[in-house]
Amino acid sequence: MGEGSEHPATEAFLAHRNLLFTVAYEMLGSAADAEDVLQETWLRWAGVDLGTVRDQRAYLVRIVTRQALKRLRTLGRRKESYVGPWLPEPLLTAPDVAEDVELAESVSMAMLLVLETLTPTERAVFVLREVFDLAYDEIAEAVGKSAAAVRQIAHRARSHVAARRPRGAASPAETRDVLEAFRRAVETGDLRRLLDVLAPDVVLLADGGGLVPAAPAPVVGAGQVAALLKRVARTASPQPALVNGCPALVIRADGEVETVMAVRVEDGLITGLYAVRNPEKLSRMERETAVSR
Repeated sequence: MGEGSEHPATEAFLAHRNLLFTVAYEMLGSAADAEDVLQETWLRWAGVDLGTVRDQRAYLVRIVTRQALKRLRTLGRRKESYVGPWLPEPLLTAPDVAEDVELAESVSMAMLLVLETLTPTERAVFVLREVFDLAYDEIAEAVGKSAAAVRQIAHRARSHVAARRPRGAASPAETRDVLEAFRRAVETGDLRRLLDVLAPDVVLLADGGGLVPAAPAPVVGAGQVAALLKRVARTASPQPALVNGCPALVIRADGEVETVMAVRVEDGLITGLYAVRNPEKLSRMERETAVSR
């Protein structure tokens, strides 16, 4: 992709690049796939006659959405043969992402997992409408549907997400407090302290991708999750980080990121633990990734 600032197409693309990456990432849950979609978007954008484009941002979002939809359908088939639970690729994000509460929620691990339960078109419509506030007619052009159909899809997707999103969602400050208590309990291997911060029906998902050891199925219940964490506590020294706009923990081994652990906190307790261990998904944890609306 050309970096020269003298070309109007390049300037426009770079001006909206963070937004386009965020659209693709929220649709795919994979930074690597989002980058591929951006490359495909650039190739198509470079061939457009800019004189015919009224709104460059909307036009670019339309291209990236179409490319992401194609990739999303391919990913769905790939996930069917994935070894163990599949989790989104975590991103190390800057503090300003957390300050935009809606953006932070939209890229959070918990929300990305909710979006995984939508159909590809529902996911595209939800992301473009609820996160990026695009008009229905703009979304219709992007997904190849009528504006009336898009309104129905948006309503269906909103209802679906509302039924699955955290009900007593915690503020970032509360999440940090709960996470710090959890971190201390893991470091000390204190089973009682672990049980104090875990909801009775907590679910732990561990994504090793078949490449590193990880629980092959969801671990359900405070007792089972605490017992598992107590076993790994001897070798773990989790450190706080901002992952996908939310407080999280990072575990390193020999200086390399080994596990990223995100949490879902509701009513002061951890209801979801998401441990990404697949080394192919950890490359974005060494430097901050810019996401924006």
